Amino acid sequence: MTEDRPVLEGVSVLGKISALLEVLAARDQAAAAELAELLGEPRSSVHRMLRQLHDIGWIEPAGPRGQWAIGLHLFRLGSSAVRRMDVRRAALPHMQELNEATGETVFLIVQRGMEGVCIERIEGRRVQSIALVLGGAVPLHVGAGPLCLLAWLDDNQHREWLIHAAEHGLEQMNLPTPPTVRQVEARLREIRERGYALSDRDVTPGIAAIGAPVFDFRGQLVAAISVSGIAESVLDPGLRLAERVMEAARRTSFDLGFGVRSTRSNE
Repeated sequence: MTEDRPVLEGVSVLGKISALLEVLAARDQAAAAELAELLGEPRSSVHRMLRQLHDIGWIEPAGPRGQWAIGLHLFRLGSSAVRRMDVRRAALPHMQELNEATGETVFLIVQRGMEGVCIERIEGRRVQSIALVLGGAVPLHVGAGPLCLLAWLDDNQHREWLIHAAEHGLEQMNLPTPPTVRQVEARLREIRERGYALSDRDVTPGIAAIGAPVFDFRGQLVAAISVSGIAESVLDPGLRLAERVMEAARRTSFDLGFGVRSTRSNE
């Protein structure tokens, strides 16, 4: 029994912290004395939790002295989760249509640090790629979806990627040798010029992919939609997969508000 106590105590503390944050979220701001009364906890315990949450940026002082509110860091985390849910909801019908029209595996990919993360995947009828599973991640410089994200990063994020590449190098995945930063930069320029990314067997042998960027109502990059399948099929110009992928991404962007304002102003 004594061996389980630290685990149980940890769970108990997390529950208290969760309850405290729920109260702050519902009330906008509150003082330690009010929180202690609502939670049924000693003031000393509440003060300790508040200090710890403040140290990691989850809460911050607000209003009159002694009042606390949800911090910007936690707000950003929550906002990021909401945005991803909104993107997935907007993209899913267009991904399903793309999957039905092409028979290929369709991905929705978002940026997480220096990686592209798959947050939705619809299996293809022809081949089921195992390189990027739901919840899986690959470096931004490989694969059609991640390359789209890298191509349209803002200047600050692009500088961060350059620094990371210089310090840690670039993975080679299925390439014979790792690409250089100069090679990747040239590839990114081509992607921006044509509006989509092409991945030709650089992640998985025999597999190619095409990806296009998704933007929100502010014009900010939020995701990429891509299709993946046997290289000979995906790269066949007669199938017009690039046009289909860009159209799916364009429709998703429109549903997220991108271009809606300018379209309405011209009506």
